[in-house]
Order: sequence, then C-alpha cells, then structure tokens
Amino acid sequence: MSQSQSQPEIDFDALFATAAAAQRRAYAPYSRFNVGAAILADDGVVYPGCNVENAAYPSGTCAEQGAISAMIAGGGRRIVAVLVIGDGEVLVTPCGACRQRIREFAASQTPVAIAGPGGIRQMFSLEELLPASFGPDNLRL
Repeated sequence: MSQSQSQPEIDFDALFATAAAAQRRAYAPYSRFNVGAAILADDGVVYPGCNVENAAYPSGTCAEQGAISAMIAGGGRRIVAVLVIGDGEVLVTPCGACRQRIREFAASQTPVAIAGPGGIRQMFSLEELLPASFGPDNLRL
C-alpha cells in the first residue's frame, strides 16, 4: 500500500499498544471476551476503542465502533489503519457490521492488522475483508 504525503506514517507498535490498553479496559461481563481496537486517523491521532457489553443483549458496542466514534468526536475523518486485538488462538477479525463501519471512513487498501496478546498475527486490506463493498461512493451522484 502506498501512502500519500498527507497521510501519517503507520506505527503499528503504537496501534498495538493503544489497542492492548483499550482491551484491558473493555466491559465484557457476559461474554468475558475483551476486544480492543486502535485507529490511526488522517489527523495523525491514534484513537482507542473497546467492546462494551450491555445486559439488554445485543445492545453493546464493538471495539471498532468505539474507536470510530472516538475518531469522529476527536476530529478525524478518514481511517489510515486499524488494529484489532483479541485473545485466543483464532483470529479476531472485525464482525460484518464493523467491516461496514470501517468502510464508511476507509479506502479499500486500508490495512487492518489482527493481533493477539503476543503481537500482530495477520494483516489484511479492507478489500480482503469486505470485497466488492457498498460505501459512500455508491451514493454520490
């Protein structure tokens, strides 16, 4: 993936540290499955997110959703990179709804890093996770 001059350089170590810290703060009393996320936005800021469950299941929020909300509230408008961290042996990739949420603010070649406690396990582009997606460009006339 080539980066334009207006996009910040991607520091995956910083994304990992931010997502891991957010994961430790997750509120997951029902599933006991903490997930953290970090988004590098076009403003150069890394925004954290964690899953927040709710007794009125499924009213909770995903980590990616929280990070996107923090990005928008903080002034960022485009996602440059995403990192998601979860425990266990299986890759914890964004759910379908979060893939679509990421699509709203990211290009098809935006890197999405999937990590476990020991570090990044696999890298995807958004296009690999959500091929032939529907997004804002489809609604421009």
